[in-house]
Amino acid sequence: MEFEVGEKAVYPGHGVGVITDIQKFEIEDLVSEVYVLRILDNGLTISVPLQNAGALGMRRVMSSDQVKKAFETLKDWDVPPDKQTWNRRFRQYTAQLHTGDPIEVSKVLRDLSLLRKKKPLSFGERKMYDKAHTLLVQEIAVTRDIDEETIAGEIEAIFAVETEEEIANKAKAKAKAKAKNKAKKKS
Repeated sequence: MEFEVGEKAVYPGHGVGVITDIQKFEIEDLVSEVYVLRILDNGLTISVPLQNAGALGMRRVMSSDQVKKAFETLKDWDVPPDKQTWNRRFRQYTAQLHTGDPIEVSKVLRDLSLLRKKKPLSFGERKMYDKAHTLLVQEIAVTRDIDEETIAGEIEAIFAVETEEEIANKAKAKAKAKAKNKAKKKS
C-alpha cells in the first residue's frame, strides 16, 4: 500500500495522521525510505518504513461502509457480559486497539460504555475508554469530513438510551423510596 505526501493515514494506537514527507536514509550501502506521519490528535511525528508500513498496520482512513459497520457494532448490545478480571480485559482491549481495525476499536468502546452503565470505570478503564473514543471519533470525523463534536454526540446518544435493566432498577428504586416515605408518614 503506497501513500503520497498530504494523504491521511491511520497508524494503530495513534489514530489519524497526515503524511508530511517521504524521506530517504542511507546507512552504509543500504537505502531506506520512510513515511513521515504527523498524528492529528497530538502532533506526534512517526517515521514508518515504506516497505513495512502495511505490516506495521498503517492503513488508509476507513470507508463509509466501515463507518456503518462501526456504528452497527456500537449499537449491538447483545454481547455476553465479560466476566474476565480487569487485567485480562485490559490486555484484550489493548490488543484490540493496537490492531488499528476500526471495528475492533468500536468493540472496545461499546464494551466499556456498557460496563460504564453498570458501574463506575476504574482509572485504567477510563483511560482505555477515552483512547478508544478518541481514535474512533477522529477517524469517523475525517471519513465524513465533519467536526469531531458531532461524531462524539452521535456516539454518546447511542449509549444514552436506557436498557431494560436500568429502567427496571429505576422503577424499583422509585417504589422503594415511595414505600419509605409512606412508612415515615405513618410513624
